[in-house]
Amino acid sequence: MALTVPQPRASLDGSLAQWYERGLGWAVSAGPPAQLLTGLRFDVLELPASAGFALLERYAQTGPVALAGGRMRLLVAAGSADELPGLLDWLEWGGVALDLRALGAGGRMTAPVPPGWAGSRGAAVWLRPPEPGCEIEARLPSFTGFTQCGGAGDGDASDASRAARGGHAAGLSLVRLVAAAATECHRARLFHAKSPGGTGNAGTQPFCFS
Repeated sequence: MALTVPQPRASLDGSLAQWYERGLGWAVSAGPPAQLLTGLRFDVLELPASAGFALLERYAQTGPVALAGGRMRLLVAAGSADELPGLLDWLEWGGVALDLRALGAGGRMTAPVPPGWAGSRGAAVWLRPPEPGCEIEARLPSFTGFTQCGGAGDGDASDASRAARGGHAAGLSLVRLVAAAATECHRARLFHAKSPGGTGNAGTQPFCFS
C-alpha cells in the first residue's frame, strides 16, 4: 500500500505575508519573521506600551494600533516620520529625553497576528486592527503643515493646545497625536523614575488582543 505524504503546511510567516499583501495591499517581507515595510502606505509612531495605553484612553479615533512586547505602534500617514523632529521642537519637547520614535521610509515593523489568528505567546498583535478592503491613507493621522506665521494649518495649532490639556476632539491630526504621545511618554518616564519596579498600566487596560 502506497503511503501518501501530506504536503507541508505553509509557514505562519508565509500566511501572514499573504494576508497583508492580498487583503490589505501592503508591502511585506516574508521573513521570518514577517515584517511590514513602512514609508510606503504608512509610517509608524512607536512609544512605550504604558504611555500608549494612556494615549488610547484619551483618543478613541486613531489609525490602526499594534502592540509588540513592551512597545506600542500607531500607524500614521506616510511621511510623518520626517516631520516628527520638527513637530517635537515646535511643541517644545525638543531636547527632552522621550522614548518616542518614528519608522518611515526604509523601516520595518514585525507583522502583527491578524484578528482571530492563533499566535505564539508574546507575538505582535493588533489592538485596533486595519480593515481589509478599506483604503488606509484617508484614515491615518496626518500633518497639514505650518502657516507662514508659525502656526499650524487647518486648526492644528488649537488641536495641539487642546491635546496638551487633555481635550478631546473629533478626528485626530498628527500634531495632536504627537503632542499627546510626548506628554504620555514624559509622564511614563517620570513614573518609572519614581517607581523603579513599576510596570505602569499596560496590563490593566480593556483592549481586545484578537
